[in-house]
Amino acid sequence: MTKQLAAEINDTRVLAAMSHIPREQFVPRENRYLAYEDGPLPIGYEQTISQPYIIALMTEALELKGNEKVLEIGTGSGYQTAILAELADTVISVERVPALAESAREVLGSLGYENIEIYIAEETLGWPERAPYDAIMVTAGAPDIPVDLLSQLSIDGRMVIPAGSRYVQELYKVTRQKDKNRVEKLGGCRFVALIGKGAWEN
Repeated sequence: MTKQLAAEINDTRVLAAMSHIPREQFVPRENRYLAYEDGPLPIGYEQTISQPYIIALMTEALELKGNEKVLEIGTGSGYQTAILAELADTVISVERVPALAESAREVLGSLGYENIEIYIAEETLGWPERAPYDAIMVTAGAPDIPVDLLSQLSIDGRMVIPAGSRYVQELYKVTRQKDKNRVEKLGGCRFVALIGKGAWEN
């Protein structure tokens, strides 16, 4: 765990989960020596595993207590998925690259996780069949906050999503409310593009 994580992340459950999960298992073998550096790493297919600080910040913002059903958009390596699985009751994760989805299933299965379901992304963002969700984590940058995802969030549910250009985004925390949603800015970030209806074209 980096000093930045310990100093800036207050949720002890998030820190404990990240200390427990072997991050190197989610990184290509040639880059495993960099697994605990505080920076993003390539995982193939033009995708990345995010830097630990950003992962911790986004996870903390979801305010998970342990009984939630969480939707993750962008399984990637499965590392963020594992953290969510440690902190919530059920994780539904969606990935548009079948090879990454299969690799994540294998690693997560080998680590004993049984509360994760991984699906191949369809044209519509998210996974409406299992909505509503108590929390949604989006690990790719959208041009704006997608209405299709907000509609899958329960009242008082939280969504964390990067939004902006294809290359630089602002990280947002959106809390769905009956009248007007509450939107908070968490800082600048840079994610791969979110692809799909209501986001970027491939």
